[in-house]
Amino acid sequence: MLSHGSEADWLEFKKDNVDPDTLGVRCSALSNAARLVGKDMAYMLWGIDDGSLDVIGTHFTPDSQKANGQELAFWLARQLQPSVPFQFRRVEHPKGWVVILEIPAATAAPVAFKNIPYIRIGSATPKLTDYPERYQQLIERLRPYTWEHSVARQYVSGDEVLNLLDYSSYFKLTKQPLPDNRAGIFDKLEAERLISKDVGDRWNITNLGAILFAFDLTQFESRLARKSIRFIAYAGRNRAAQVSHRVEGKKGYAVGFEGLIEFINGILPKNEHIDVALRSEEPLFPTIAVREVTANALIHQDMTITGAGPQIEVFQDRMEITNPGMPLVPADRMIDLPPRSRNEALAALMRRMGMCEEQGSGLDKVVAAVELYQLPPPLFREEGNAMQVVLYGPRNFAQMTPEERIRACYHHAVLKFLTGERMKNASLCERFGIESRNAAQASGVIKKAKGAGLIRDADMEHPRAGYVPWWA
Repeated sequence: MLSHGSEADWLEFKKDNVDPDTLGVRCSALSNAARLVGKDMAYMLWGIDDGSLDVIGTHFTPDSQKANGQELAFWLARQLQPSVPFQFRRVEHPKGWVVILEIPAATAAPVAFKNIPYIRIGSATPKLTDYPERYQQLIERLRPYTWEHSVARQYVSGDEVLNLLDYSSYFKLTKQPLPDNRAGIFDKLEAERLISKDVGDRWNITNLGAILFAFDLTQFESRLARKSIRFIAYAGRNRAAQVSHRVEGKKGYAVGFEGLIEFINGILPKNEHIDVALRSEEPLFPTIAVREVTANALIHQDMTITGAGPQIEVFQDRMEITNPGMPLVPADRMIDLPPRSRNEALAALMRRMGMCEEQGSGLDKVVAAVELYQLPPPLFREEGNAMQVVLYGPRNFAQMTPEERIRACYHHAVLKFLTGERMKNASLCERFGIESRNAAQASGVIKKAKGAGLIRDADMEHPRAGYVPWWA
């Protein structure tokens, strides 16, 4: 390491600086930077002069160092996500002790410290999200292979391709005229990488082609067929209730998407609304919310997890949408951060076909629609090795739990920030449907959200300036 000659994006020298938070940021930055430059390991060394590279020794002893009353290594391991198997080593040198911290390069996802991923650029360690190009490069490095372009069905005839894939839907959804000859159809499908040429007159159908345009996914191997959408509706508020609807999807995502959304909206519980002399029924959940969270589950799932696919469950009071795979973006930052998908080709094509938001994750529109309906805030959570979004049915402010009120306050602050505004007591009252004379109720929620570290004062010297998210 000393023979390298100087510090690098994956190598840093220290004397005695062992501030725990600084160390955590450095671990995140070095781990991510190592993967970006193709290194399997990053290092921090204490007891080395970073100018001359002379060994000067250090008084740092990792085993005795504390952070918030905990052993440093234990505390650091809890703050880094995903888990990083780092290791401290203390080496004796004639000129003094040298401490080496070995940090494995990021593997499954960018390494974050306290839910924020960092990157090393020169000697600086800025937030990774401030450099979207490096973020995207890192995601590409983390991807072991491109699932969409792998083969779902090999060495099939042209007739089999046309019988297995709903090619006419591809042209309709991408707003292209259907070619008037077979060669033109195959040229387009190949250019989109839905199929690839094999030897002779044979073709391979890619995973992308099958998962989007299959007439019937069960005609492919079980690993792909299990990626079909599963829908279950219960006649109560939990899974012990009677199942009223159960559907196992067979069509490709693009072929069956509009029908799926219509089916879901058709059987969702309705909320009766009376306006003057008119009585009407409105969907329990905003239609755009149902559409966007469903599309997100399809796009952002981890296709390499076998035996699991997207699942939609509807209860009398809520809707849960689950997809396999841990999210690449922290759950509490999904509204504002650009989406990071493992399946870029799938995401790009679905956006071109108008099945989800062209820009962003669409979750900001989900939250905005929920606010408009004055519903409890959606819940974004990691469940085991899966991601889940929960939409809740109507409940007023008094019926919301304290956690829901705090989460709604945070979501409201995020939406205001994204539109160049700041959350204030009055805007939060409007979001909750609280009358102005009861504004103290909103003040109480703001106080608790600040105490939870989710929002902060926009300007400490001007208390009336409003509030912004903690990361702003």
